[in-house]
Amino acid sequence: MLRSLFKLGIIGALAMQLFSCAPAKSFYVLTPEGPPPSGGGMGVGVGPISLAGYLDRANLVYQESGNRMAVAESHRWAGDLEENIARVTATNLGRRLGTGNVRVYPWGSDGEIRYQVSIDIRQLHGTSNGEAVLDAAWRVYSLPDRRMITSKSWSGSEPMKKDGYDEMAAAQSRLLGQLAGEIAATLK
Repeated sequence: MLRSLFKLGIIGALAMQLFSCAPAKSFYVLTPEGPPPSGGGMGVGVGPISLAGYLDRANLVYQESGNRMAVAESHRWAGDLEENIARVTATNLGRRLGTGNVRVYPWGSDGEIRYQVSIDIRQLHGTSNGEAVLDAAWRVYSLPDRRMITSKSWSGSEPMKKDGYDEMAAAQSRLLGQLAGEIAATLK
């Protein structure tokens, strides 16, 4: 009995030592270009957002070379990436269009919304060259008749000002700002 307790104690101590060696996790968010404008204005709904399969995970992803991608095990999104992209894009569109009447999918009623913007994110990652890349397609629908007005694609890259995942998320945020500029141009 004493020998069994001793073995359990050793196993417990080893387990604690292994867990203490695990790398700490860092969490990241995408950020808009600034606060949304207040008040009313043209109603715009953002969403749904769809992600390429390789992005549908909690971890940040980067391209090591050519066709080889890597998942940053200790660097994760702080929440749902689709939701974060939708909120950042909605804020950026509100600023570019001068409206505080921007909603994120799903919204309750189409009554106050004139346009719906749905976005497919085909690429969103960092590269070994020190850049962040974004490749997206979007569609704009008029509401309430849900008639598609336009369907376009946009790709861009943004240099990272320094190394690290924090800067990668910042560069990706700047790319989402550029994408919002392209979308806003079609709505004006």
